[in-house]
Amino acid sequence: MIIPAIDLINGKVVRLYQGNYSQKKIYSTCIEQYLEECSVSGVKSIHIVDLDGAKNPDFKQYKILKSIISTYIDIHFQVGGGVRTEKDIDMLLSFGAKKIVVGSLAITNKTLIEKWLHTYGTETIVLALDIKINGKKEVCINGWQDNTGIILEDVLEYYIPFGLKYILCTDISKDGTLQGSNIQLYKEICNAYSNIAVQSSGGIGSLHDIYSLKQTGVKDIIVGRGLLEKKFTISEAITCWQKESYLA
Repeated sequence: MIIPAIDLINGKVVRLYQGNYSQKKIYSTCIEQYLEECSVSGVKSIHIVDLDGAKNPDFKQYKILKSIISTYIDIHFQVGGGVRTEKDIDMLLSFGAKKIVVGSLAITNKTLIEKWLHTYGTETIVLALDIKINGKKEVCINGWQDNTGIILEDVLEYYIPFGLKYILCTDISKDGTLQGSNIQLYKEICNAYSNIAVQSSGGIGSLHDIYSLKQTGVKDIIVGRGLLEKKFTISEAITCWQKESYLA
């Protein structure tokens, strides 16, 4: 499905360019109006990232997250950004969040993620795996600043026995560019791991990008800047996803 993305800094909608906080664009978008448009257009799920919480766990935007999630009960929210403890997860779930996105911990604290998959269920935990292509799919962590040298496939193989079901995979070089997604990347992942529901993220700049991604087998497409900058509407994106063929 199409999942609109909302990234928040100090309560404002922003987009970062390739994850760089110093290259952020602040939008005048009214969150409530945007969410209402999503709801009316039939959006089933929204992806929210608390960029303040991701940068500093002491500055989580719990107040606004609670207001958003508890107001739009017809939409399933998946939330990420600064999720480091069970307290964080419990808080977000108490607001009504349906999925919790965790990133760096999937690499730095595997035992904890194993526990969370068991405690909260594989329908709840989404692993955000950010990829830098260096001949291989290398996972980056800590806001994409650190290249672990660990290969994506190795991470998936590790967690599959623990029931891993959802991953959100981003090609860092594509994020925030509007220049199209890494179609080959998602083809390879979906073909090799058909039991994992793959969410793609990064680079969506046109309806053709959406249709091309659908052909790879991804379950969901996270769309941020393309919607905020009105390259296409939410309704157009959903219609494109539902089409069996695409005419440019």
